[in-house]
Amino acid sequence: MQTLYITHPECRLHEMGEWHPESPHRLDAINDQLISSGLRGLIDEREAVPAQEADILRVHTPSLLAQLRRLSPVRGYAEIDPDTLMNSHTLAAAFAAAGAGITAIDAIMDGQASTAFCSVRPPGHHARPAQAMGFCFFNNLAVTVAYALEKYGFKRIAIIDFDVHHGNGTEEIFEEDSRILMCSFFQHPLFPNVCTENPGPNMVNVPAPAHADGAALREIVESRWMPRLEAFQPEIIFVSAGFDGHRDDMLGEFDMLESDYAWITEKLVDLADRSAQGRIVSFLEGGYDLSALGRSVAVHIKALAKL
Repeated sequence: MQTLYITHPECRLHEMGEWHPESPHRLDAINDQLISSGLRGLIDEREAVPAQEADILRVHTPSLLAQLRRLSPVRGYAEIDPDTLMNSHTLAAAFAAAGAGITAIDAIMDGQASTAFCSVRPPGHHARPAQAMGFCFFNNLAVTVAYALEKYGFKRIAIIDFDVHHGNGTEEIFEEDSRILMCSFFQHPLFPNVCTENPGPNMVNVPAPAHADGAALREIVESRWMPRLEAFQPEIIFVSAGFDGHRDDMLGEFDMLESDYAWITEKLVDLADRSAQGRIVSFLEGGYDLSALGRSVAVHIKALAKL
């Protein structure tokens, strides 16, 4: 069964200035690598159906949505925080990015695919219920998980986050929800520097020091994630796929390589095959060195597609 590759033209139009690392060129780098590697013709590319307001409001407050609509500029930029800005396309891009996962899960549950990669921006895992932050406006993964819980009645959902930055928004939204098991590693100290003490019982979020390499992070997966995941037996797996832990990336200080991303993805695919009918939906989060990002996403998709 094919792997879906889901994106939307609006995701290319959101931008926060030439200086900003979270740029439209990230999607171009991924697309170029998929073409050059021959993967583009082996996956099923689809356009995301933008999320509806009701989808956003399952995990975000009406005040956040009202704030973003109020601030959305006709031209130029509106500042959410010093690193997070809106242009005239940002809100449409955020709805499209949030809808990509819904598009994916509906197709998967309809039997059209078993895995999907949502190549979207803005990213999502820092977005809190009432706050956009850290380049994120809506929590794309959380929007999809809440939709999947409501529409398909899942009882055991695994969330995996291997971004170098901690997915604080995702943790805040789902902490204490027994239907969810979230497993992550992240560099600490590093933005956002929260959610490192007294995690909820459904959180296996492991801080790691700067310059942790692939071997150290694989050990976290083997010794901390996998026992909990095996016991939990998820019915579906959602992934916040951040590639800014690559040793070439300037926004983190992990020393990961493409082979590490491939290894983690292969572990998740094996787990999904045994407990979740192969179902995995992955979302682009970080990754700012364009060459490393393109290469890393390519191996991630290759592993998802078992190619």
